Amino acid sequence: MASEFPTTARVVIVGGGVMGVGLAYHLGHEGWGADTVLLEKAELTSGSTWHAAGQITHSTSSYGLGKCVDYNIGLYSGALEAETGQPVSWHGCGSFRLAYTQDEMDWLRHTLSVGRALGFNIELVGPDRVAALHPFYNLDGVLGALHTPDDGHVDPTNVTMAMAAGARQKGVRIIRQCRATNITQLPSGEWQVETDKGTILCEHVVNAGGTYARQMGEWSGLQLPMTSMTHHYFVTEPVPEFAALDTELPVIRDDKKVSGYIRMEQKRGLIGIYEKENPNSVWHDHCPWEYENWLFDADYDRVMPYLEESLNRMPIFAELGIQREVHGAISHPPDGNPLIGPAPGVRNYWCCCGTQIGIGWGPGLTRELARWMVHGAADISMRDYDPRRFGSYATKGWQVVKAEEDYCLRHEIPFPHFNRLAGRPVKPSPLHELLKSKGAVHEEVYGFERPRFFARGIAQEDHYSFNRTPVDDLVAAEVKAVREAVGIVDVTAFTKVLVEGPDAFALLDRLTANRMPQKVGSIKLTHMLNRAGRIELETTIVRMAEDAFYLVCAAFFEQRLLDHLNQHRAGEEVAITALSSDWSALAINGPKARDVLAACTEADLSNAGFRWLSAQQITVAGHDIWALRMSYAGELGWEFHMPNSACLDVYNALWAAGEALGITDYGSFAMNAMRMEKGFKGAGELTNEVTLAEADVLRFARTDKEYLGRDETLNSDLRWVCAYLEIEPDGKADGHGGEAVMLEGEVVGATASVAFGPSVGKILAFAYIKPEAAKPDTALEVVIHGAPRRARVLGEPAYDPQSLKPRVDA
Repeated sequence: MASEFPTTARVVIVGGGVMGVGLAYHLGHEGWGADTVLLEKAELTSGSTWHAAGQITHSTSSYGLGKCVDYNIGLYSGALEAETGQPVSWHGCGSFRLAYTQDEMDWLRHTLSVGRALGFNIELVGPDRVAALHPFYNLDGVLGALHTPDDGHVDPTNVTMAMAAGARQKGVRIIRQCRATNITQLPSGEWQVETDKGTILCEHVVNAGGTYARQMGEWSGLQLPMTSMTHHYFVTEPVPEFAALDTELPVIRDDKKVSGYIRMEQKRGLIGIYEKENPNSVWHDHCPWEYENWLFDADYDRVMPYLEESLNRMPIFAELGIQREVHGAISHPPDGNPLIGPAPGVRNYWCCCGTQIGIGWGPGLTRELARWMVHGAADISMRDYDPRRFGSYATKGWQVVKAEEDYCLRHEIPFPHFNRLAGRPVKPSPLHELLKSKGAVHEEVYGFERPRFFARGIAQEDHYSFNRTPVDDLVAAEVKAVREAVGIVDVTAFTKVLVEGPDAFALLDRLTANRMPQKVGSIKLTHMLNRAGRIELETTIVRMAEDAFYLVCAAFFEQRLLDHLNQHRAGEEVAITALSSDWSALAINGPKARDVLAACTEADLSNAGFRWLSAQQITVAGHDIWALRMSYAGELGWEFHMPNSACLDVYNALWAAGEALGITDYGSFAMNAMRMEKGFKGAGELTNEVTLAEADVLRFARTDKEYLGRDETLNSDLRWVCAYLEIEPDGKADGHGGEAVMLEGEVVGATASVAFGPSVGKILAFAYIKPEAAKPDTALEVVIHGAPRRARVLGEPAYDPQSLKPRVDA
């Protein structure tokens, strides 16, 4: 007799593919199994999961994703079957990623460095090694390959069924043939999930809807950016040359020639292609509910150039027929990264969707989501996956443009600072066109257009390489101009939020670790924590009035900040207003900054009249604006915050006043180099992975006040510490983050941020390493592009260690 349909649960997961089932499995392991219900409208895996090719590789340049991949391979290669007794059909054949150009070789060298940090079994090999393990592949033009022998592929359905068995063993209830029809939040905060079998009330709801996830989000008034893209793979007739093989050939990832992968499928060949032009998006508005185990007819015209090249690369396939065509839809978010975490603007609605590589990434990411839901924080940085990284600008039309762009980039080289140009500009600042005319090359951050650098004497475009480029010389020149004279930068992209009302101080005081600004005009740098004591975000707080506080933080934390404030209100009378799109911001920095500003305002700019870390309203170019005496560059400087209508006039006035003093425009690349020279930690270091002590920012925390996460952050063991390093340069490659850090030949951690400091002539890095390795003057090595470099732990900023320059008097 079938058990009664449940009416309540702690968690309801909607969607029974690898993502939804993976989350159910891991919630079970985190102790919530008996309180979790999973609903699937048809049969498990009947959406996108069943038609996945099932490959997984250690070849990733993402440190956090690498942790997930390594966990997944361990799960597939034995742990899951041992736990559940369910077969998963693991094929541990290893894989090669091929390189035909020096840029590809540099990519593989960087990936090797990240793999070393993670302890992967990974090596860079020549074509002879590929030929020895895969004698049938045409290696003409191949320079080398990354060999990851622990890789493989797995049956997607078997994996999902095994995790379902494991979830059931932990008490999760899985209900098939049950379609959700609506998800709404009640005034009580509970979520009501309506289905064709009944209604369930729950505390947490999870959207694991795959290609249905976006339209499911609309039930709840949510805009979840993703678009369904179709992808082909083909299975050949049996390959005679495979018949006598005792071991399976490694998977070949050929990004340049095939734009995909080639492997054995039993004794057949399998060819997967992500064509780099004419991508196909489907279901822009609605994925039909009746589609189950759905495939499209093959479109040979679209993939033919790559399919022909795959037969050139595997000549033994050339005379064989295609026995099976798989052309299915997969979700692609605008930037290619899945949506894993809280939905924007609501409490306890979780996204577990938008995953284009569910088998390769799914279990590890769902483990982190389960930890986030249960404990308040994941154990890897979730910045790249947080659904709140997109704003209202991510409209349906824009989503399609960006998803198609992402699809075409799947097998392109992921250069550092790769600039995705489709659908741009999104939210240009009032200075966008002016700065563009002056040579600015812009990047997009949370929809805002922000200058990276100014192209002086080179093409006004990004110059990509894993090594140094002419852009580095321009950045050094911008830094020099700021350090020796004065620079001006458009920082409109900063998140800008006003919190005001009689209880504004009380709300902020219990959410911030540092002492709140006490006087009107005071500025404090502080951190907000989650309940696990990990860092939610860093923010600058300006007290504009007795009951009004202005918060500034990194652009991509806007929705996270708004949600954190709104969801931790406890009846306080406050108004929380996002000003980011209505206000602009500029900064001037350098020893001549006071001279420039003095020519534009009557305000007293001396230390006595305008002290360090204070804010005032001043008049510039006829506009009343807020001036904040602070400097991310570590120089004498001010930030100016103002309505958009004032920005162009203020910029022009400052520029005119500074022309005789050598004023220079600069961008985010120079800003980053200068913050590294000053040892200022940024968003890459201050993540949900770490406590205040681990991030080495306890000096910004008070022990004499209560705040969210206080006991957890102060009483946690130090798993690692954020150390500040200088690394010997070689004039060619500087590193990009994620590289292994070694002490006496042993890996002790990995870099988080890396940049060349032109003022000091050294590569500078922040690295999370074992506490015993983090003592000042400790000699270390950092593996950059596969080769170790000498490094040393610094005990003070590389530039102006006493921080005298920002405080200089008139």
